[in-house]
This record gives sequence, structure tokens and C-alpha cells, in this order.
Amino acid sequence: MDSFGHIIDGAERESADGASMSSIDPYLREAWAEVAEGGTAEAALAVTAARRAFDEGPWPRMGFAERGAALHRLAGLIDENAAELAMADTRDMGKPITAAMTWDLPRTAQTFRFFADHARLATAETYPMDSGHHGYSRYEPAGVVAAIAPWNYPLMLESSKVAPALAWGNTVVLKPAETTPVSATMLGRLALEAGIPPGVVNVVHGYGPMSAGAALTEDPRVDRISFTGESTTGRVITAAAARNLTPVSLELGGKGANIVFADADLDAAVSWSIKGIYTNAGQVCLAGSRLYVERPILDDFLKRFVGAAEELVTGDPKDPATELGPVASAEHHRKVSRYLRECPGTVLTGGGGEGWLIRPTVIADVAADAAIQRDEVFGPVVTVTPFDSEAEVVRAANDTRYGLSALLFTENLSRAHRVARRLRAGTIWVNCFLVRDLRAPFGGFADSGWGREGGEFSREFYTEPKFVAMTVPELPS
Repeated sequence: MDSFGHIIDGAERESADGASMSSIDPYLREAWAEVAEGGTAEAALAVTAARRAFDEGPWPRMGFAERGAALHRLAGLIDENAAELAMADTRDMGKPITAAMTWDLPRTAQTFRFFADHARLATAETYPMDSGHHGYSRYEPAGVVAAIAPWNYPLMLESSKVAPALAWGNTVVLKPAETTPVSATMLGRLALEAGIPPGVVNVVHGYGPMSAGAALTEDPRVDRISFTGESTTGRVITAAAARNLTPVSLELGGKGANIVFADADLDAAVSWSIKGIYTNAGQVCLAGSRLYVERPILDDFLKRFVGAAEELVTGDPKDPATELGPVASAEHHRKVSRYLRECPGTVLTGGGGEGWLIRPTVIADVAADAAIQRDEVFGPVVTVTPFDSEAEVVRAANDTRYGLSALLFTENLSRAHRVARRLRAGTIWVNCFLVRDLRAPFGGFADSGWGREGGEFSREFYTEPKFVAMTVPELPS
């Protein structure tokens, strides 16, 4: 098996105690790689390296153009190694290789390029003041960033934290999810190859509670914590960070509504709605897992939707033809399967498959208070509910503790704007899904998190804004 270590202070290393953990291929359900398992000691070493690189090293003191050039080199190396990186995520979490190659890897490289350029091109403010004074703002790097990433889009979501942090001059300790560790080590290797100085990008593997993850969130030398993952874990991280008053950015769970009005383009609505729930086997916090269909088109829509779901190709994620691979782990398979077993609704299609595969599932006749309707199942499972009026469906869509995203399909322009305004979610897609702009705010309401990522919003989190006021004496007459 291949072996992957931590990246700390410019070197790849094993854990001090020699501990390691196996990375499991969720399709074969067997180990394919051995990864160093770190704990509090490795987290402390990585923070020490990042702290020294920030306080004493060249990275925060470089100009934007020089840092940006290094990030562009890193993006180029990601492109050059795309097949290997994509296969690592496919083997770690069951992501179909075609999706990894056509979405995850291009987006990862784009993220590094975007933030390299955004930091260089961003403007600051000047403040008109009374005669004799001049005021302006500066955005200084915050310091050491602990970036704790999820398992569903390993490399891509790691880049959404690491890229803006680096572009603005910070140093980073990245902790990937323990079930999807491999591409993070590969990213750390490429960062060094791109000429990013030692200690600027560190990677620590391990678990969360009472281990590497907890140590990073509790370390007073960490200046920012960025976390993407489950809402309960977000609460734990927030409590730990509060003891040091460390700012936290949280992108947490979702239970997105997908609203299809009777005037929608039905072919487009079916096609986008299929993507909206079955992309990445439903392991997407942005998924439209609560599908609301206006009653006059319910039967027609369901006939087309169920048929399209049954045509999706499930199987080995390493096969380029596969559209739906297994869910990512034994633990997650048990979770999704439990919701299916206990569901009180009518299963129109889908259910369990071989191994950790779960077929695209459509469920009708589910009560509004049922667990499968209210909890983030995080699998290829959608519930379908009819509605009769715009006001009714907006109330139903907003009846959730989450607020990350929503979809709506209509050809009525006024309705599109009106409903988008009334939905309590951080991203609203109208007649589409998963369309992103890295300049735009990304984040959610309520249990879906705190703060926003993207463009100026990332700058606000990864920097310390500073006001400078100067006296400008008048020349003697």
C-alpha cells in the first residue's frame, strides 16, 4: 500500500509514536493506503511551524504578485497531477472519477488562481477627512489559520480554505477528514514543489475529539479557524475557540428545499433536480433533498423524475461511466440505511444496493415532522411533497433549522425574484444548481453556519482590517 505522512515545516514525516491509520476504498471496502495518524503532539508541531513561518518567515512579507506567482505555480501543478489527485479522492470516498476530473480538480486549480489574482487586484478604502489629515485602510494577514476540511469534496473544499488564507499572507495548518486524508498530503507536497516556503502549508492527519482536531481548535497560537462539516461538530469547535476568542468561520449542514412550480420548464426542472440530489451520491450539504412540486404537475414530474433516477449508472467509482458511487464509509452507510429503514413514507424507487451502494431513492407521503424530512440524511435520498400555493411552499421550505441553499424552478420572473427574496438560505439557485462564482458570498443561516466565504468575504475573515490616519501638514505660504 502507498504511505502518506504529515507535512510539517517543509518535510513529510510519520507520527512521533509511529501510529498510522488505513484509508478505506468504500467500493472495495478494503484498505488501499496507510496514513500517519497524528494527535496533539503533531498538531502542536504544525502550529509551531506555522507560527514561526508567519512571525519570522518571508511569506507574509512578500508582495501580492510574488505570493500570487507561487499560488499560480501550485495551480499548474494541480493541473499536471489532476489524474492522480482525482483518483486519490475517488479511492478515499467513492467519488466517481469522471466527476472528480471534470468538476473537483478544475475547480481546485481555479480556486488557487482566483484568490492569487483577487488578493493582488483587491482595493482598499480611502476616507475623506478634514484638511490636514488623510485616512486609509489596510488588510493585514491574520496569522496562523487552522483549516479543518470535510470528507465529501476533500481536495476541492480544502482549497477553498487554503487558497484565500495563503493569498492574503497567512500560514496554514490543514487537517483533512480522517476518512479522506490522501489528497491533502499530495497537496502539501505540491505546495513545497511550487516554492511555497516551509511551514507555510502544514498538513496534520488524525481524528477530532481529544486528538489533532481538538488540539488545533484549542491552541491559543491559532488566529483563525475555518471549519466545514456537521453542525454538532461546529458547536464544539465554536466553544473551544471561544476560550481564546479565536474567530471562527463555519460552513455546516443543510436540508435544502427544491421548489418546482407548475409553470417550470419540466425537462430542465427534472434534469437539474436529479443533479440537485444525486450529485456525489447526495453527499452534498447543498443538496435539494426536500422536493416540493406544485400539485397540477406532480404526476407528470414524478414519472419523469423517477425514470431519470432509475437510469443513473451506479457502481465502481473508478469506472468513467459511473454516475453514482457508494457512500463514503461504513459509518455513513449505517446512518443513511437507518433513515431508509425507519422512513414512514412510500418508497417510489431506490433503497440499498450491494456493499455501501445506495440506489437513487425517491420517497413520497412523508410527514413534515418525520426525521427523514427534517434531518440532514446526506445520501442519495429525496422526499417529495405536493403544494398548492406560493405562500404555502415558502412556509414549508423555511420550516427547517438549516438555511444553506434552495432551488426553485419557474418561468415567471416576478415569482423567481419574490420567492428568492423570501427563502431563508444563503444561496438560491433559480432554474439551475451548483452554479458558483468565487466572488459571491457563500454560507448559510441558522444551523448552516457562521460567516461567508468568497471574494471580499474571504478577505474579511483571513485579514485584520486596519485604519491608518495621517497628518499631512500644509506647506508654509
